[in-house]
Amino acid sequence: MGKFTFNLPDIGEGIAEAEIVAWHVKVGDRVEEDGKIADVMTDKATVEMESPVSGVVLSVAGAEGDMIAIGSPLVVIETEGDVAEGTGHEPVAQDPPPLGEVAAASPLTEGEQNGQQAPSASLRSAPPPAGEDLEAKPVAAPAANAKVLASPAVRARAAELGIDLGEVKPAEDGRVRHSDLDAFLAYNAGGGFRAPGSRAVDQQIKVIGMRRRIAENMAASKRNIPHFSYVEECDVTALEQMRAQLNAARGARPKLTMLPLLITAICRALPDFPMLNARFDDEAGVIHRSGAVHLGMAAQTDAGLMVPVIRNAQDKNLWQLASEIVRLADAARNGTAKSEELSGSTITLTSLGPLGGVAHTPVINRPEVAIIGPNRIVERPMYVPDGMGGERIEKRKTMNVSISCDHRVVDGWDAASFVQAVKRLIETPVLLLAD
Repeated sequence: MGKFTFNLPDIGEGIAEAEIVAWHVKVGDRVEEDGKIADVMTDKATVEMESPVSGVVLSVAGAEGDMIAIGSPLVVIETEGDVAEGTGHEPVAQDPPPLGEVAAASPLTEGEQNGQQAPSASLRSAPPPAGEDLEAKPVAAPAANAKVLASPAVRARAAELGIDLGEVKPAEDGRVRHSDLDAFLAYNAGGGFRAPGSRAVDQQIKVIGMRRRIAENMAASKRNIPHFSYVEECDVTALEQMRAQLNAARGARPKLTMLPLLITAICRALPDFPMLNARFDDEAGVIHRSGAVHLGMAAQTDAGLMVPVIRNAQDKNLWQLASEIVRLADAARNGTAKSEELSGSTITLTSLGPLGGVAHTPVINRPEVAIIGPNRIVERPMYVPDGMGGERIEKRKTMNVSISCDHRVVDGWDAASFVQAVKRLIETPVLLLAD
């Protein structure tokens, strides 16, 4: 018998440490060669660690939520022969959830208390959860659950709760989400339909992984950046008519949503307001204005907020932007998005889609200095010229455009003037197609 120490490998992003977001093994488990050990998270992605040897797990380094240094021991495995320590096979990127899938419940899966544990680089044995009754919580056969559409996080939580995913009815799209698990638990806890006035099961969610990164980034943004917001109403009746006409003649090209039109308007307005298309290094006291528009698209997923980046958006026409949006969505869905596609944005567009509301005050994607948020399109009566020098009341489609800016870099006048420039472009949409 021998002992193999598996050290956390250098994932190739120049990082010094990674966070343990999920364990696939515990002390005493047998793991086969190439079997899953753990999921670790860097600043950019979640990476799946695989065992280079077969054997029994003797100890693991830390709990979910702990930080572990690159090159330090991750697990120790007892093998049948003598082996040396090493890093094993190359890690395999774990597929992220699709863009645009908004979960009603928290995307985290750990039913533990909130808080962050101190980083640990030393190995320690991980005992099984106290009071766990394996007979009382049977886990469904993997073959049955494998046919059900669900993210790895949802599968892990279902296994922990002893829920057969085949018995859970998804609320939409045929994909089981955390909210579906919550509904399943509430239904079965009461022996059937939950009566009005009864409450759901209390939960404690440990903040780790993507949710912790989001919390840290948003807190740093609000703590360090003096935000101010501005909202303007825009008449998008003509814009929606033009979009319908373009889609009717699109052929094999992707369907145009509102996003390519808004991005085009933003790119055409930004050259006159270079302070908005910038990144602020507050430690060095330097503002980096960008000549190109690398536009981030904030998207809510099961795992949290992701911001894929459209590079050189100013050089793309409407159809190219529509194709790039689809490509980035597919890359995130398939786990093939590159690091540079998830970083380096110079200004961000955040859309809540049909949930857009009347107005919102988005939080800046630090170190950028501005973030733009379109809201829901609504129909309302408006006064319009009647062509004879007077006015008449007409039903029009309107949409509010919100913007939040870093007041250390952007003045209120500049932010308002920029939004007015965008307003003129989307209210006269033929300008979006002019050279």
